[in-house]
Formats: sequence, structure tokens, C-alpha cells
Amino acid sequence: MKTGRYLMKKSFFLLLISIFIASSACAIDTGKTKSDKGELSDMKISIQITSDSGSHKLTATLADNSSARALYDLLKKGPVTIKMSDYGNFEKVGPLGTSLPRNDSHIATKSGDIMLYQGNQITIFYGNNSWSYSCLGKVDGMNQSQLKKILGKGDVTAVFEVLP
Repeated sequence: MKTGRYLMKKSFFLLLISIFIASSACAIDTGKTKSDKGELSDMKISIQITSDSGSHKLTATLADNSSARALYDLLKKGPVTIKMSDYGNFEKVGPLGTSLPRNDSHIATKSGDIMLYQGNQITIFYGNNSWSYSCLGKVDGMNQSQLKKILGKGDVTAVFEVLP
């Protein structure tokens, strides 16, 4: 009986570790390796946000995965403008106009995370959520209250482009 409980506890512990690793997929910055696990890369972009609070220029670091590399390649051809709407009082989401490779996994998002949803929509989070996304990157140097103020209420226009 003691062995059965030990195995159950060990299995439960391993399951918790796996969930923790998967949920922090976009927040990890462990270096610049070539992988599809969502670590941040050296690919930088700017996002010009126009909202009810004015015009704001953000920078972001893209993840090191095939979804983010495809977005970066798209942006190297020129800026992409996306009309974004509020969803759930924690994110802005809008259609990219094309599909990118998906690396979907169940992720617990944090403020500043930039995600690909269903392969063809970009989301910028100013709150938390948990769903199946492909990590695209993270807004640099902004906390939740700053992002919420910048993204404002209602629709926004976001222009994504590669930093020179």
C-alpha cells in the first residue's frame, strides 16, 4: 500500500511540473537557442498603438519558434496594420490577414504576452488568460497597468514592424 501511494504522489508531482513548464512558455528567457519552445530571441519589432488614450510606440521581443519567425519574415516585407478589438477585458485581438505556422500549447498568459490565436489572429494581453495559443513574443518593459492604459477602451489600431 505504501508503494502505491508513493507512485501516485510521484506521478502527481511530475504532472504539476509539466503543467508549470507549459504554462510559462512565453515568459521564459533562457537564451537564444533555436527551438520551438517559446524562448525569447533577438528578433525585435515595434508596435505603434493608436487608441482612445493616444498614440504609443511599444517594442517587443519575439519568441524563438516557427510562428514568430514567420511573423518576423512577414514584417520584413513591410509594416502590418491590424484593427484590434477588446475581448474579455484582458486582451486586444485582431485578424492578421494571413495564416502563420502554429505551435499551439495550453498557455497561461501574462500581461505583455503577444500570442497567435487559431493561426491567423494576433492578441496582445494586458491581463491574464489560459488557453491554447502559439507564443509570438512579449512587449518589452511594460507592466499591466501601463499596458491597460495604452490599449485603452474599445478598438485600437496596431501597426507591427521590424525594428531597424
